[in-house]
Amino acid sequence: MKAVGLLSGGLDSTLALKLVLEQGIEVVAFNMVTAFCNCTPRDASCSAARTAVRQLGIDLKVVNATEEYLPIVENPKHGHGSGMNPCLDCRILMFGKAKEYMEEIGASFIVTGEVLGQRPMSQRRDAMRVIERESGLDGYIVRPLCAGVMKPTVPEREGWIDREKLLSITGRGRKEQISLAEELEVYDYPCPAGGCLLTDKVFSERVRDLIRHKGGLEIEDVRLLKAGRHFRLSPRAKAAVGRTEAENALLEQRILPTDRVLKLVDIEGPLTVVRGDPSTADLELAASIAVRYSKARTESLAGVVCRDGTGNVLHELTVAAIDDEVLAPMRIGGVT
Repeated sequence: MKAVGLLSGGLDSTLALKLVLEQGIEVVAFNMVTAFCNCTPRDASCSAARTAVRQLGIDLKVVNATEEYLPIVENPKHGHGSGMNPCLDCRILMFGKAKEYMEEIGASFIVTGEVLGQRPMSQRRDAMRVIERESGLDGYIVRPLCAGVMKPTVPEREGWIDREKLLSITGRGRKEQISLAEELEVYDYPCPAGGCLLTDKVFSERVRDLIRHKGGLEIEDVRLLKAGRHFRLSPRAKAAVGRTEAENALLEQRILPTDRVLKLVDIEGPLTVVRGDPSTADLELAASIAVRYSKARTESLAGVVCRDGTGNVLHELTVAAIDDEVLAPMRIGGVT
């Protein structure tokens, strides 16, 4: 008997797969990533998932679903959570992808670490039913951690898996899972805070701003949202300003040929990437923001070089640091 196990790399999913493996069932781990995952370098496989499969001794299948996910973030059928997180629609997509893989490798059912009542949007009983139905997996999703309080699934009814060895955990607490981890010798798991940037208030506002001004989401724009301070210069242009040397390096990796790139002349300061269709006034504004976050912020004027995204020098601007009162309403997502 073979199953596909949805694995985030967190404690619950790792424990769920371990319980199924303990019954002698072959499990192949499945991890869906998008550009909104907080623990994936350049949308590669989740580092926590890689750690978990090494502990479990099983294979890992990784699927990047960013392109399909972007329109879902813009307009989810089942709505957003407290941020821009379309949790139900996300899970329907993920379970649907897992179903495709299940059929590809000849597996018989899906295993997930869901716990009834743990997540307010996606782990309610009615939400779980919607996910099962719309992903085409009605009756074929086994939830080892809370199976005892759920309707028996096909694998449980058919005896493919022993229901008596499954658990009845509910609610948002983690004491039972932590105790079980010690019992099953599952270690080195990340904290349960979650890894989706769309639940973050500041990041969500950056996404909303992007949709308002561009009409939709594109992957390169989303990647830019993940680094630096962000400012709306005008309806047609925005600026991302590095906060640290590491962020400057990250922003540099995400420059497009059509971007404008600003850097102070002979003075330590942030890398500033301007995206959109900036006017001369927009570029001057971005330069004054760059000066504000540099060592030249107390100077009367400072020089800022403007290059295109391929490195060609366009011109040099001479500006003063922007006043904080003027800057404040330009911040996207509040104080950064």
